[in-house]
Amino acid sequence: MRILAISLDLDDTLWPVEPAIRNAELRLDAWLRAEHPDVAAKFPVAAMRALRDAIDRERPDLAHDFTAQRLLTIERAFAACGIGDAHVADAFEIYYAARNAVECYADALPALAALSARMPIVSVSNGNADLERIGLRHHFRHCISARETGYAKPHAAIFEAACARLGVAPAHVLHVGDDPLLDVGGARVAGLRTAWLNRSGAAWSHGPSPDLTIADLDELAAWILARAA
Repeated sequence: MRILAISLDLDDTLWPVEPAIRNAELRLDAWLRAEHPDVAAKFPVAAMRALRDAIDRERPDLAHDFTAQRLLTIERAFAACGIGDAHVADAFEIYYAARNAVECYADALPALAALSARMPIVSVSNGNADLERIGLRHHFRHCISARETGYAKPHAAIFEAACARLGVAPAHVLHVGDDPLLDVGGARVAGLRTAWLNRSGAAWSHGPSPDLTIADLDELAAWILARAA
């Protein structure tokens, strides 16, 4: 297996995403309580999340675009209170700044530094994290998102876009991610090599095994560096 580049998932691979989303919801709620109390009263955190889930069901055409879903959620909340969309962008910025205030796993930063010094890395994510805001963009040659490509993992097109941007054949790209179906299954269909990040020690039960199973990103870096040596 000759690996020339790495394709890397972001949410729940470099950082746990649920704490960031929860914090973003709370920060938005606090801002609404201060600036638009009528909206906050009608759409507390649970109701705002329910509204977002309803939009997800209603607009399958936006399934690949979490930013558009969130903007529409905020717009609907304001409209339900008889308020126009003049403050939607401000509300989204409050949410989005907190969404990007992630806390990386302890192994993420050392592994990124070691890996990016050895070969190009491209991020492949269904989410809307901003690596510039987070402070990790310098480790990545390119950033590929579902919003940009119009296709979400496990669709082969998003992986193909990553390989094309890298200029590396899929057979020589190792995709690393935590989700057995979205990451491992999708990358396999697209012809990439696969590494399952299994932090919990779960058993594999999702069809053909990944090419590599790792407990953390330190293990991935050690594997890459050992092969390079």
